[in-house]
Amino acid sequence: MKSRTAAMGIMGICTFYFLVPIWWLFVGATKSRGDFSGTAPLWFADFHLGQNLSELFAYRDGVFLRWMANSVLYTGGAALLGTLLAAMCGYALAKYRFPGRELIFNLVLGGVLVPATALALPLFLIFSELEATNTFWSVFLPSLVNPFGVYLARIYATASVPEELLEAARLDGSGEVRTFFKISTRLMFPALVTIFLFHFVAVWNNFLLPLIMLGNERLFPVTLGLYTWNGQVNQLPELRMLVLTGALVSIVPLVVAFLLLQRFWRSGLGAGSVK
Repeated sequence: MKSRTAAMGIMGICTFYFLVPIWWLFVGATKSRGDFSGTAPLWFADFHLGQNLSELFAYRDGVFLRWMANSVLYTGGAALLGTLLAAMCGYALAKYRFPGRELIFNLVLGGVLVPATALALPLFLIFSELEATNTFWSVFLPSLVNPFGVYLARIYATASVPEELLEAARLDGSGEVRTFFKISTRLMFPALVTIFLFHFVAVWNNFLLPLIMLGNERLFPVTLGLYTWNGQVNQLPELRMLVLTGALVSIVPLVVAFLLLQRFWRSGLGAGSVK
């Protein structure tokens, strides 16, 4: 009983720790510029959220909306294609026997340990040689790579896709590609949702790669756009509330993605498929 109480207490403290900054951001985004600096930071004053949103979306011909659209394109496309590539790689490493399989898997594990910041400069040099910096592809293509997704897909494919089911599909004349998309992906679906969400969050929050690759403001994702505004707050004080409101809006897609996909985080979809 004591251990359970202690565990719940620790979880409550951690939850409070993570939610307070979000609450502060929401409260701050509802205030006017004067109320923000002159009222309690964790409680409401006059409600100006609608006005702040209007100013945010209208500022400089709606550049913030363009940044949001860029982030959706970078993140949505990279998360979908990256999840598919990770699932195919992990499935192949789990279900096929070929020379060098373990070496490839060990290299993937090594990729998991390499921080993204260590790869940013080499990627910039590569894209510079190709004269592809300051383009959509300089951010999109590197974002497709997801070593952790490959690792997770292999582990889940090994546990959830029975060999007997694959053999039965082959005996029925199903090709390997059709078997993967019609049978294996359905059994791996909880893992694919997990990979997608992790990848979505990682790409959405990616800051260093766009900072190095992009110089054209029209190509900025929302993270880099808000950073540039925040760096101008001392010269343009009106940007402070735009940064706060923009930061609040920028987390909405993450919340929506989690709420829409959390119901798929269930294991055991393949239970009972093979006895």
